Amino acid sequence: MIDGMEHLPTTEAAVTALRELADRYGREIEVTHDIGADQTSRRTAAGVGVTTDPDGSLPHEAHAEFGGLPRVRVRLFPEDDALIDVEGVECPDVPRDDVPAFLRSLFDGLAYVKARRFPPGYFLVVPLPGDRTYKEFVPMVVLTPWLSTRVR
Repeated sequence: MIDGMEHLPTTEAAVTALRELADRYGREIEVTHDIGADQTSRRTAAGVGVTTDPDGSLPHEAHAEFGGLPRVRVRLFPEDDALIDVEGVECPDVPRDDVPAFLRSLFDGLAYVKARRFPPGYFLVVPLPGDRTYKEFVPMVVLTPWLSTRVR
C-alpha cells in the first residue's frame, strides 16, 4: 500500500491514504464524511436519533472525489469495502485495502477497456498487484472520451 501500509483498519485511515495518493499524483481531492448510524447510507433501518450501532460503535462513511481525468469518486463504507466510480462505471465491493492499489492502476495508466466483438460489449479492467484484476461491464452509452482512449 502507501509507504508500507498493508492494512487500512478504519475509514479515516483510508481517507488519509487517498489524500496521500492525490498529493502524489498532483490531483485535487474533496472529501466529505457521514458519521453516525443515522447518516450512513447502509444504516437506513436506524431509528430516529440513533447514531450508534447496536454494539455501541459510531459508523463512519466517507466520499472522496478526485479532480482531473479520469473522473474518480470513491465511497468508503464502514464495512471495510468501497464503491469506486470511474467515469460513470461503478466498481462495487472493492475491499478497503485494495482501494489505493486500484487508484494507482488508474492514475498510472494501467487500467484499460477490453472490447468484445460478439456479443458486443466493453469491460473496464483494472489490474492489481498479485495478478488480480477488477473487471466491470461498461455500457456503450457510458463510454466517455477517456474510456474510449483506453479500448484494446
